[in-house]
Amino acid sequence: MAISEIVRIALQEDLGERGDVTSQACLDAKRTSQAKVMAKQPGIIAGSEFFLQVFKHIDAEVKVHFLRTDGERVVPGDKAAVLTGKSRSILAGERTAMNFIGHLSGVATLTARLVKLVEGTGVTILDTRKTLPGLRLAEKAAVRFGGGANHRIGLYDMMLIKENHIAAAGGIKPALAGAHKYNQENNTELKIEIEVTDIEELMEALKGKPDRIMLDNFSVEQVREAVKIAKGKAELEISGGINESNIRVYAETGADFISVGKITASAPALDLSMLIESNKQQVPSNK
Repeated sequence: MAISEIVRIALQEDLGERGDVTSQACLDAKRTSQAKVMAKQPGIIAGSEFFLQVFKHIDAEVKVHFLRTDGERVVPGDKAAVLTGKSRSILAGERTAMNFIGHLSGVATLTARLVKLVEGTGVTILDTRKTLPGLRLAEKAAVRFGGGANHRIGLYDMMLIKENHIAAAGGIKPALAGAHKYNQENNTELKIEIEVTDIEELMEALKGKPDRIMLDNFSVEQVREAVKIAKGKAELEISGGINESNIRVYAETGADFISVGKITASAPALDLSMLIESNKQQVPSNK
């Protein structure tokens, strides 16, 4: 779904049929203001295009000038953006715009924190499909702005054989055989990944020649053993039970990837605020 359509739906949810009745009641229609977006905690900005689109939808004459944009760091007190335009327009879009940039900046910030924790190990931090409906591409972009990488985008661009697929297919061997057959019959080269829950399943999976194996809820010791067994035969991805206190230890095992659903599923929003500053000074628009 295009950014413009996502923003349109979000604004309809907030404005309804009557619009911002508080601003209509309190402010003259011709009154103009300047507003600033301030950082209240350190983090990484993401979602600036969503922020901009909100005001393009509401009032194309509102000018938005970004002082920090996607992928750039902020610290408390930093001014991330300045807006000028009609007061009613700025206030009508304030919450929706701040929801987008706060949430997506939160995803980028948490990703960056995890990436920093594994620095120097060679492991890549991945996201998952645990995303908000309609915002998957935006959240995955935020992960990249935070220094992480994207796992598959959806069910269509990579095969990930999980426990339910294995159960339904009758085992690891037939599930992998079916995946390879799909690629052959459809003339595709989709990557094949399979989830395993112990070393025995890992060894069985390796016989089926997947591109990557997901080690589900393995202990650190099990991962180390898996790395020795699978070295050069398949990429290894660690998943499940990963948090900030143990991610470094897991990263030092020699696995290739660590996937963390939390970075999109439950990242706290970055604390940003919008404050009306004045109605005099003008700033250039962001193009």
